[in-house]
Amino acid sequence: MLVFSVAVLTLPVAIHAHFAAFALGMYCRNGTDSGIDNQNNNAPVQPLWMLKKEDWWFHHSNKCDEFPPNEGDFLELPANGEFTVELAPNRAGTTLSYDGRYTARFGDGNDHDEFDKLAKQGELTTCITEINIHTPNETMAAGTVFAISYNSNLSDVTAENLVVFSALYHTPWYRLAKYQVPNLPACPEDGCTCAWGWVPNGCGEPNMYMQGFKCKVVGETGNRALAQAKPPVWCEGEPDKCQTGAKQMVYWHQLDGNNVEVDGFDSAGMNKSPGYNRKMGFDNGRQTDIFDDSATVTTTSIAPTSTSFAPENPNKDPVSTVDGDDEDSSTLPTVPLWYYIPVVFNLSFVLQNL
Repeated sequence: MLVFSVAVLTLPVAIHAHFAAFALGMYCRNGTDSGIDNQNNNAPVQPLWMLKKEDWWFHHSNKCDEFPPNEGDFLELPANGEFTVELAPNRAGTTLSYDGRYTARFGDGNDHDEFDKLAKQGELTTCITEINIHTPNETMAAGTVFAISYNSNLSDVTAENLVVFSALYHTPWYRLAKYQVPNLPACPEDGCTCAWGWVPNGCGEPNMYMQGFKCKVVGETGNRALAQAKPPVWCEGEPDKCQTGAKQMVYWHQLDGNNVEVDGFDSAGMNKSPGYNRKMGFDNGRQTDIFDDSATVTTTSIAPTSTSFAPENPNKDPVSTVDGDDEDSSTLPTVPLWYYIPVVFNLSFVLQNL
C-alpha cells in the first residue's frame, strides 16, 4: 500500500493520504484503540486491496467495524433531500476534530489554490500525489456512493440488502460533499446500516474503499421498500447492458467476494476501472429505480435531531454537488500510460518512514 505524507503546516500531526467520509454515525470515528478519542484518526481511510471478504467487509481489516458510533449518533438521511459529509484523509482536517480549526477547502487542511489551475475537462496533468486523491483533476475523479441496508445489526447486512441510493460524480475532491437522498422508507427503531464507497480510477493501486455508518431516514419517509440489490455491470457506451434497478456496491480486486470483473480498455484508452459513474450504470445523484413496487411500507414523519444536514461552513468552502453535471470521465480523451501506472516514484522513501 502506498502512503504519502502531506505537508500541512497548520495541523498538529501531518495527515497521511487516502480518503474516508467523516460524519456523525460513522464507525471508528475515534480510532480503533478502546477508550481513546483520537483527534488525528485515519483508521477508516485505509484502502482495501487483495483481502479476504471477512477482512474487507465494512473495513474489518483494522477492526474499524468493531467500534460503532456512540449511542444515539446517526447519519441522518432526509427523504427526498440532501446531506453533506466531509471527505478527508484524517479526522483532524474535519469539523469532527479540534472544533474545526484546521478545516479548509480540501480534506488535508489546505486550500490548494494550485488545483484551480487544473483543467476541469479535456487537458491532462500529472497525478496529484501531495494529497493522494487518485486523480489528475476534478473531472477525472471516479465518483463515490452511499448505500443503505434496512438491518440494524451489522452482522445481518449482505451484499444483496445493501443498496446504493446515492452517487456523486467527480468525487472525492473538495472536503465537503453533498449527496442526494431518494424517497427512502423509514428505518427500524434501532436504525439502518449505511456504507460509503469509492473505487479510484488510476493514479495508484486499483483498490477500493468501504466504511460503515449507523444511519436513519428522517422527514416524510417513503412507502416503498427497497428491492434486492444486484451486482452492477460495465456498460460504457452500451446503456442497454447496464444493470437497472437496485444495485450493489462495487467489490473488486479482493481475494474473494468480488462481484465485478473487468478487463481491457475503456473508450478513453485507460484500463477499465469499475467506478461509481455511468460506465457502471450509476446515475449522478439520487438513485430512483431501487424500489420494489410490490412491497409497500407505512409512511411516517420522523423529526431530525437538527435542522441542518451539513457541517458548519463559516468560510463558505466549496461543496461537491450534483448540480446538473452528469458528465463522467468516459467522455475524456485518450490518456497517457502514466495515468494508470501505480505511483511509485517515492515508494522507497515511504517504506523507510512508515
